[in-house]
Amino acid sequence: MVAHVATVAFQGIEAVPVDVQVQIQPGQPVFAVVGLPDKAVAESRERVRAALHASGLALPPKRIIVNLAPADLPKEGSHYDLPIALGLMAALGAVPGDQLAGYVVVGELSLDGTIAPIAGALPAAIGANALDKGLICPAACGPEAAWASREMDILAPRSLIAVANHFKGTQVLGRPEPALAREGAPLPDLAEIKGQELAKRALEVAAAGGHNLLMVGPPGAGKSMLASRLPSILPPLSPRELLEVSMIASVAGALPGGRLTDRRPFRAPHHSATMAALVGGGLRARPGEVSLAHHGVLFLDELPEFAPQVLDSLRQPLEMGEAVIARANHRVSYPARFQLVAAMNPCRCGLAGEPGAACRRGERCAADYQARLSGPLVDRIDLRIEVPAVTAADLILPRPGEPSARVADRVAAARSIQRDRFAALGRPEIATNAQCSAALIETVAEPDAAGRRLLSEAAEAMKLSARGYHRVLKVARTLADLDGADLVGRLHLAEALSWRVAGERLLQAA
Repeated sequence: MVAHVATVAFQGIEAVPVDVQVQIQPGQPVFAVVGLPDKAVAESRERVRAALHASGLALPPKRIIVNLAPADLPKEGSHYDLPIALGLMAALGAVPGDQLAGYVVVGELSLDGTIAPIAGALPAAIGANALDKGLICPAACGPEAAWASREMDILAPRSLIAVANHFKGTQVLGRPEPALAREGAPLPDLAEIKGQELAKRALEVAAAGGHNLLMVGPPGAGKSMLASRLPSILPPLSPRELLEVSMIASVAGALPGGRLTDRRPFRAPHHSATMAALVGGGLRARPGEVSLAHHGVLFLDELPEFAPQVLDSLRQPLEMGEAVIARANHRVSYPARFQLVAAMNPCRCGLAGEPGAACRRGERCAADYQARLSGPLVDRIDLRIEVPAVTAADLILPRPGEPSARVADRVAAARSIQRDRFAALGRPEIATNAQCSAALIETVAEPDAAGRRLLSEAAEAMKLSARGYHRVLKVARTLADLDGADLVGRLHLAEALSWRVAGERLLQAA
């Protein structure tokens, strides 16, 4: 007789069904796991054997074969321990196999028979719900899995004995409740920044339309402070966005306690990050920083200090909204629709262009430093601003700045306008102007006659690429939304072009 237990394999954030087939037959004692298992799956034999022994069930001295079907699909991770153990228990008659048929099972076993938490419980629960089955997962992952559906049956036992007792009827496992993470420390407020009114305006425009932003200025000008306050003016995640972000965090094992949060991700990797760390990859093709920043912000401080190959690897995710990791035997795609915010000094010593300061190597220092950024990457950045050093007058005067809450209200109103517009056009999946396609932005951001003349003249004078032309339209549409205007006017286009002019020096150097 062959016992069957359903589980899943993860391909990106997608849960692919896997059938765990367990057969116990006469022959030389052996415990074999087949079906393209990786090292963690192959080692499950010893964990399962010890966990069953600790639970009072010894394996018979027979030939035990565990097949993970389909056999040509790579199996990675430790979440196959529990389905293998339950398959063995079903084959031995310790649990009813017909009741197990209604569940997808995931979980890692400890040597004492307790069930340890795993990564990917939320995608597994969503995959089980799509198969019209329940889910058996570790107790620590229950609050996370409960978000998949309020109707599906979810069991979150702490040990193998608890599973066996539940099916015997001697112990009833209650359904776990969805859990939200407690609000952490309050986010930094824009009111704490003195001066830099132009940079604050750029931050508001970037937040309202989801636009990429590059800040160039000397050390100590406040670039990192500005970037760290961007999350305080961004709206909370919508239910659909919350689910997508949480699925990625679940696969990466970044949901402590199985609790979800509606705060937008803010990722700030060090400039020594490798390509695999930023875009994703590694032995098991894990999500990188661009995917962990999905529907949030990816902040790259000291931008030219990143390896040029690493920076250029951002070009496809910025354009397509996904990170594709190709391997010889499989291909994984992770969502990566993030907002890029970057900061850099004008040169290596940081003094180029500053009044009263002289760069040690002159213009060559700035040119060599900025040339580390490729033209195609800079062309994908909508807003480029120069952040000058803060004057003593700005620091001494006790003028309170505008709080983040007031700016966040304007950002939320502009984003609401965008959602309603795209929903009316039959594109509810588009949330911001930055996500809009070139054909669609020409429709929703068609300027008036005066604006059309200005855009035509500016595109010719500035030698705008087709991408640059459409990105100017997207920023102008966001500016009009902040003003509550239905039509994109000349003033909106003029301001959008001014944000791009500041970066022409970078493009020339690159």
